[in-house]
Amino acid sequence: MSGLSISALWPMRYLTISTEPDEEAQWRGVRPSCGHNGSEAANPVAPHALLPFLQSQSQNTLTRLYQRPSSCLSIFRLIVPTHRQMIMNLLWLESAIHASTMAAWVHPDGKKLYEDALVTLAHLHILPNSTPKLALNATFKTSFRQAITGGGTSGSFGTPVEKDDKRPPFDVEGLDGYALERWETILHYMVSSGTGQNPTKPSQGVLFLLQRSGLMGNLHGSLQITSAGFQFLLHSPHAQLWDLLLQYLHMAEERQMDLVEVLSFLFMLSTMELGREYSTEFLSGTQKAMLEDLRDYGLLWQRKPSSRRFCPTRLATTLTSSSPPLPTSTGSSSGPQEGFIVLETNYRIYAYTDNPLQTAVLNLFVTLKYRFPNLVVGSITRESVKKALGNGISAEQIISYLITHAHPQMRKNNPLLPVTVQDQIRLWELEKNRLMSQEGYLYTAFASQADYDFVLNYAKELDVVLWENTTKRCFFGSLDGHANIKSFIERRTSGTS
Repeated sequence: MSGLSISALWPMRYLTISTEPDEEAQWRGVRPSCGHNGSEAANPVAPHALLPFLQSQSQNTLTRLYQRPSSCLSIFRLIVPTHRQMIMNLLWLESAIHASTMAAWVHPDGKKLYEDALVTLAHLHILPNSTPKLALNATFKTSFRQAITGGGTSGSFGTPVEKDDKRPPFDVEGLDGYALERWETILHYMVSSGTGQNPTKPSQGVLFLLQRSGLMGNLHGSLQITSAGFQFLLHSPHAQLWDLLLQYLHMAEERQMDLVEVLSFLFMLSTMELGREYSTEFLSGTQKAMLEDLRDYGLLWQRKPSSRRFCPTRLATTLTSSSPPLPTSTGSSSGPQEGFIVLETNYRIYAYTDNPLQTAVLNLFVTLKYRFPNLVVGSITRESVKKALGNGISAEQIISYLITHAHPQMRKNNPLLPVTVQDQIRLWELEKNRLMSQEGYLYTAFASQADYDFVLNYAKELDVVLWENTTKRCFFGSLDGHANIKSFIERRTSGTS
């Protein structure tokens, strides 16, 4: 028996990807492997926001990334259960298997999920693309095996240091408070800047990132939240963080930063232990330059910028997990949580909160009247909604925010929000959109109906016709299509003369 390879000892199994509930999904021979989720076909899991970015990278970039065990483990956490299950089925096989053999393991109802998984894993260069045999990327397989067995000395999970009793770091509670303060400083500035208040200003790097990502724009001479920024506030803290980090990744090459080093450092942070100090000694130049940026976002803490130690915060250690990135007891309004808003049919709002950030968000579309230690009272008025619309916030976003943060008592109502209030908010938006202007050219004075029809049909093919009047033989075309229409008329005129 000692002469047999691992693959010879590995049991044969069916890869069951089914629409049935977990307890009814039948495995033949062994229990389900890691990540099995029988209801995934019925309830598709949305892919993580980072995966499309990774799929757009070259094979060389991803292979370099896969040299680090922490990166392989983090990506494994990000992919959906079906993909995880397929990787675990192939991980300990020493040789490739025929694609037809793998397909035979799949439950008939799960064929579509299996085919989608093959495409996604091929784009991530974890599996080969359109080959008769399937095997994991050799670099990924070696590193992932090392990640789950604990072998090797690559240091990709960070280098812990002994505690300094003379200068102890923050405890977990202190790190949570630090991360929350940094994160809410960013969000509070987003919702309060340009409103006459004086919120604490984040660093220039954070401000540049907010502008670059379109969450804030220069309106009326000052930075103000945009429609995309208000939509950003409706997301969970985890989604918000990755929205900013994705923009950070897009800017990495412009700043002459090694993208692989940037990604691997983020993945390294996500696998570190909360409350433990790590050394900066073995970080690359790119990763040491990232320390300042990540301090500004609240992902890590250092005693001082020149310190050779750092502590990851909960924002960092939960980057690739499903755990909340901020403590749930803080009452942060940076994402969906237990509701605090009561809305009455007379447009009066009662917000049971003492959180300055939540109050600042309400101030974007509510006229605030009274403020008590744990209660804010205001009204939704035509003026307050028009102010929000003027800042790029839509009626649907206002309604969505009210629904997302509705008090549990409100959730007993059907519909949840008073219909009269919803309709009135939409009507106020329609008032703003009653008249729309578009630049373009009016084409008229055609010599004949045939000439008019000929040019009009050409313009319609270009999809640049904004208005037409067949009786008067004239139409209005957009500014973008004028050059093409003009040259078409000139060619036709020169051809008939």
